[in-house]
Amino acid sequence: MSDAAADLADKVLATARAMNSCGINRGSAGNVSARCEDGFIITPTGMAYDDCETADMVRVGAGGTVAATALRKPSSEWRFHHDIYAARPEAGAVVHTHSPFATALACQQQGVPAFHYMVARFGGVDVRCAAYATFGTQELSDAIISALESRCACLMAHHGMVVFGRDADHALALAVELETLCEQYWRVLQLGAPRLLSNAEMTRVMASFATYGQQGGEQG
Repeated sequence: MSDAAADLADKVLATARAMNSCGINRGSAGNVSARCEDGFIITPTGMAYDDCETADMVRVGAGGTVAATALRKPSSEWRFHHDIYAARPEAGAVVHTHSPFATALACQQQGVPAFHYMVARFGGVDVRCAAYATFGTQELSDAIISALESRCACLMAHHGMVVFGRDADHALALAVELETLCEQYWRVLQLGAPRLLSNAEMTRVMASFATYGQQGGEQG
């Protein structure tokens, strides 16, 4: 790897470890990738992140071809990472987790409606749940791309969540935020039918988010 690619691979690994240490993923489940000049770098399949080294991260070309120099096989979910980068030029990194509350909702095939204004953080009036398909398939990737239309995150039925951001730090922060909202929504459901904000209010919130905070900063 070039120095730049090695630095990016190191960031991918650090992000994968961080999603486990902050409690939104466990073991070798989930995966992380970051866009590079001619494709993306992604975590390997079936390896515990604490046992990985930078050299174990896998470079995948824009056409889905694994680099000849790769030491490992890429994540079994490399396909939807590839398709997100192809469909969404603003995506610089992708985080996929099996976080507890997002997965609980996804296993009920539920998305996250406008119960809280911060749902708008992900680009719309709700966070959709993508239709179920077998992991690693083109069918799953197609379902995710559909659910991500005008959004930067979705749940995945009977599976987990996927989020993209401008870089790995941003994507991880969004994944943590989405899991927090999923937990809050799960708790609201224990109280009965949730009371939702209107589409008009969510549209106002999205407009406010567009100019909120310091330049390049985060909303909150």
